[in-house]
Amino acid sequence: MTIEVEAEDAKLVTLARASRARTSAVQGAAVRDQDGRTYTAATIRLESLELEALDLAVAMAVSSGATSLEAGAVVGPEDRLVNLDAFRELAGEGTPVFSAFPDGTVHAVKHS
Repeated sequence: MTIEVEAEDAKLVTLARASRARTSAVQGAAVRDQDGRTYTAATIRLESLELEALDLAVAMAVSSGATSLEAGAVVGPEDRLVNLDAFRELAGEGTPVFSAFPDGTVHAVKHS
């Protein structure tokens, strides 16, 4: 099933895809803050540090002064679980997170 998304949300999916592809990571993510600024990240897997893409994108938004989020997107394998705790803390309840396959096809919308 393919889910149609609005242009601003499709942009998040495109940015998340680019972050994933640039680093050959398992997942890429992007979030949009209250002012329309976007932050992107990819999954990090080092011996001393592991971070999920969405958590890192949220951290980047917070470190840049964001106080809330309007939406998020995660691109990667469908079977990979996404923890929404950090996203939910900044975004609040009900904020959409679009899940997409590596080709950019959105297959689910989760709400924080």
